[in-house]
Amino acid sequence: MASYTASAAVRSSVMFLLTKRAQTVKKICILSRSCTAESSSCWSSSRSSSSDSPAADICGSGDIVVQFERLVQSGSLTRDTQQRYVLQRLALLQQSLKNYTDSLYLNPTQQSKDHSRQPQKDGATTVQTETHSQASPPPPPKGLYIYGDVGTGKTMLMDLFYSHVENSRKKRIHFNSFMLDIHKRIHHRKQSLPKRRLGKMFTYDPISPVAMEISSEICLLCFDEFQVNDVADAMILKQLFETLFKTGVVVVATSNRSPNDLYKNGLQRDTFLPFIDMLKEHCHTVCLDSGIDYRRLDRPAAGKLYYLTGEPRGEAYLDALFEELALRQKTVTGPHLLTVLGRDVTLEKTCGSIADCTFHELCGKPMGASDYLEIAQTFDTVFIRHVPILTLTLKDQARRFTTLIDIFYDRKVRVVLLAAAPLDRLFVHTGGEDERDRQLLDDLGLTDEAAVRLTLFTAEEEIFAFQRTVSRLREMQTETYWVEGGRRYRSRHLNS
Repeated sequence: MASYTASAAVRSSVMFLLTKRAQTVKKICILSRSCTAESSSCWSSSRSSSSDSPAADICGSGDIVVQFERLVQSGSLTRDTQQRYVLQRLALLQQSLKNYTDSLYLNPTQQSKDHSRQPQKDGATTVQTETHSQASPPPPPKGLYIYGDVGTGKTMLMDLFYSHVENSRKKRIHFNSFMLDIHKRIHHRKQSLPKRRLGKMFTYDPISPVAMEISSEICLLCFDEFQVNDVADAMILKQLFETLFKTGVVVVATSNRSPNDLYKNGLQRDTFLPFIDMLKEHCHTVCLDSGIDYRRLDRPAAGKLYYLTGEPRGEAYLDALFEELALRQKTVTGPHLLTVLGRDVTLEKTCGSIADCTFHELCGKPMGASDYLEIAQTFDTVFIRHVPILTLTLKDQARRFTTLIDIFYDRKVRVVLLAAAPLDRLFVHTGGEDERDRQLLDDLGLTDEAAVRLTLFTAEEEIFAFQRTVSRLREMQTETYWVEGGRRYRSRHLNS
């Protein structure tokens, strides 16, 4: 009955999915095809960014500034002098990376004697020995740290740069995925240690070896959404990046935070400050903030994808849309079991590449980035029902929701939402301390003053990050996003 009640809106969305994609997909170029071939690894999170990106062919030209101008002239991008300036900085780095290798920094002992043959006037040759056999190699190119407000084009510019770097030893990855991989590598190294004998004490620090391992794999590392919210991440970043930079890894990162504001008011931030100094030493800091959120500009919508709980027949619309999409899957509707780091995560209602979830199912439980990455790799369309108005008392759920949308956005997962309030009013800055905060203060031995100052309790980071969530959810309802969404999943299964 519901499918007939909601038929007009539902069939409009379904027809878009089935027909519009075929008309537009030819315009889209998947960035960094060499990385997408490695889709089984979390390192290969390269994608065609619609974050601020047009559905246009941005590959195929060696000069990224020329390519940028072509996109502007074709109307795919708006002329933005700040974007062009940042791209010029990226173009200089692109040229310096063309034949770059970090082998000199990984194996400094190879920088021994330099024997060069000098021709003499009579045509003979003589061997000339370099006087300083242990001369230091020149410093590696400085990377870039690009920061600014949401929707200003940071991700689009980095992806444009990345797609044109002619160096196979490069990786583009979301910062959440990067840190998950770091923790996995650290855990693996600790697990591989020989068992400690009774009464024997020894210490082992795996962070530098993990950094060396990464340096042996890549020499260019591109991060999207560099952010530090977790005290465990904050504690290892300095040592990790100290080794990465020493071994010649070049870093390009985007962030909504300036370097000085990273991990702002975080727990034990004093120990994190040396990392900021090191980051600024090895990366040029560039601000991209023209005051324009390009995601807010009018773009064709992909049907109605955001419903309100109080809206007449809102639930029925989602039921009908799920049923229509499920008809085109080659499986039955039922639960789906995922295994994440040895834990079982069950989604109760799925059908093929579609998952129909509640907010509580995804964000009301102690789930994190690793769970959301597994969901994003399994499903290309996710329904999220009963999203509540998020208050400061629900800051844990708000933090998970932000992480969920960040990962879905990065992996081009399409979402349909049923929420208690319009998008701009979904997170309200009311509420405050709950019993868990009080318990945590006592456990950490902190005073009430800390609850006013530290972001762990104030939800300052959640409030800041939710601006990005709103901006991304707005773009995720556009035609362009939905056209590009699901391509990874479909191509993987069609070719299998």
